[in-house]
Amino acid sequence: MGALKGWALLGTSCCVFGMLLGMAAASARAGLSGGEQDQSGAGVMVSKQATAKDVGLPVYPGARAHKDEKGDSPALQMGMWGGSFGFKLAVMKMESSDTPEKISAKNKTGDSKQIDCADDKPEKGGLVFKAGTKEKQHIVGVQPNGQGSVFQLVYMEARGDDKEKKAN
Repeated sequence: MGALKGWALLGTSCCVFGMLLGMAAASARAGLSGGEQDQSGAGVMVSKQATAKDVGLPVYPGARAHKDEKGDSPALQMGMWGGSFGFKLAVMKMESSDTPEKISAKNKTGDSKQIDCADDKPEKGGLVFKAGTKEKQHIVGVQPNGQGSVFQLVYMEARGDDKEKKAN
């Protein structure tokens, strides 16, 4: 089931990525430079590097980059924007000799705009933590790995049309 979700997310990301590339090309034909991120511009950024600053979370002491396979990158950053829409994703995959229970900690608040993990179903023995709002999320997923753990630090930001927010 987890692999199916991954493929669905990848497919959706590819569709959005293609659409924004088309928007970026149209902006370039209109004479806009690629560095502009205003209401009339569009752009795409993809990198195999991400830092704790990019994900907005501290790295667990003693953790090291984790690669599932030899050629994998333990980090990723991508961003797409066009007009009043935008998306940013930063991911770091790490590992530690410590157990998931030692790595994790909980902090609950009652803010109704904050996100929660009620719908998340981590793999057996795993934990998921979220902080932020639906527009700007910090997510940590921790899975047991032998005597230690593998965990992902994720930052996702999505902005939409302000007209939609005003209508609600």
